[in-house]
Amino acid sequence: MVLTKEKKQEIIAKFRRFEKDTGSPEVQIALLTERINYLTEHFKVHKKDYSSRRGLLKLVSQRRKLLDYLKENDFQRYKDIINKLGIRK
Repeated sequence: MVLTKEKKQEIIAKFRRFEKDTGSPEVQIALLTERINYLTEHFKVHKKDYSSRRGLLKLVSQRRKLLDYLKENDFQRYKDIINKLGIRK
């Protein structure tokens, strides 16, 4: 399993906008980033795992769509999440 329940709750608590927030774009982007990082490390060992690579590409695409949405609607939130996660240097 990629994300344990505790790790997922920790990420949600760090990136949520208000109490009981689990579905805001920031939380979704943070969870996707964690899964993408895990799969990136996985491929360093398992270079020929092509079916998981397809899943990674889907995750990256989904994160890209959420980032585009956030960039269009609230640029400051977009910049904050980019800086917190350390993506798009």
